[in-house]
Amino acid sequence: MPTRLGYAILFVSDLEGSIAFYRDVIGLPFRFAVADYAEFATDGAKFALYARRALPELIGAEVPPGEAPWPQGEVAFFVDDVDAEHDRLVQAGVRVLAPPIDRPWGERTLHVADPDGNVVELTRPKAR
Repeated sequence: MPTRLGYAILFVSDLEGSIAFYRDVIGLPFRFAVADYAEFATDGAKFALYARRALPELIGAEVPPGEAPWPQGEVAFFVDDVDAEHDRLVQAGVRVLAPPIDRPWGERTLHVADPDGNVVELTRPKAR
C-alpha cells in the first residue's frame, strides 16, 4: 500500500504563465522545463506542472473543451511567516481566497488562487 507521496502535478492551461507564477510570485525554486512539463526543486515530494493541452499524450483521452471546473485541487507549501507571505502576495496582485487564519488543527494558513484557479495554501507547520 502506498505510504509516501512521490510527486504532485497540476494540469495548467498556460505552462509558461504558471511557471512564472510559481517561480516568480510564490517563490518556488525552479528546476527545469521540457516541452509540456515543468518541475520545481521542492523538498520532500516533487512539485510539477503539466500543460493541459498535452493530456491526450499522457492519459490517452481528449481534454473536454472549455474551462476546467474551479477549483481542481489544492497544493500546500510550508513557509516561515504566513502573514508576511500574505502581504507580499497582495502587493504582487495575487487573488487571496482566504487571508491568514489559525486553524483548529494547529496550523496558520493562507489560501490564494493560481492562474488556473487552483488553490495554493501557504502554511506554517504546527508546533511539535
